[in-house]
Amino acid sequence: MVDLVQKNALVMRMVPKKIYYLREMKYSLLISALLLIATSAFAETQGTLVDKRDGKKYKTVKIGDQTWMAENLNYEMQDSYCYDNNGSNCFKYGRLYTWKAAKKACPSGWHLPSKAELETLYNSVGGQSTAGTRLKSKNGWYDSVNGTDTFGFSALPAGYRDSDEYYDYEGTDAYFWSSTESTSYYAYVMYLNYYRDDAILSYYDKSDGFSVRCLKD
Repeated sequence: MVDLVQKNALVMRMVPKKIYYLREMKYSLLISALLLIATSAFAETQGTLVDKRDGKKYKTVKIGDQTWMAENLNYEMQDSYCYDNNGSNCFKYGRLYTWKAAKKACPSGWHLPSKAELETLYNSVGGQSTAGTRLKSKNGWYDSVNGTDTFGFSALPAGYRDSDEYYDYEGTDAYFWSSTESTSYYAYVMYLNYYRDDAILSYYDKSDGFSVRCLKD
């Protein structure tokens, strides 16, 4: 009788451990399944754009209801430049365009986003206060203060070219033109900085050279 009681007690001590193990296993399987679903969903948002003008290929990504180029435009045209006049920087960062050039730079079926469309992008990634971190690439930023690239936008710190042909801020800043004017001399730009979590919409001189990300019509 004593042996039976001892055996029952031993079984009762083992049951909670077994239940705990089964719960942990179910939890682990659930997490794996959710990660697989998330990965599959993210993969479905990715695509490829071929610019028929020069044959260059660009990654694309759907964020919310918008489909964006996931790389900076690198279409050579008048009033477009490579950072520091070095062709390898065009390969790495894409070209820097004046506002006038940027308005005409996107391939057929795509366009330069408006200020309102950039604000829609902010909302789709969780708000302007954290958009910078979520849109920036996972590498390439100064002092390894990189972004999370949560949605695959992969913003790179291409720097800029001013109207005096001076280049600066490669590695620390990214600037993207919008199609929206502020005044006859200025237009709105999305600005990302390596140490800031937010994304800023401000206006700059139209003769400056900034990056272009095209948005699907």
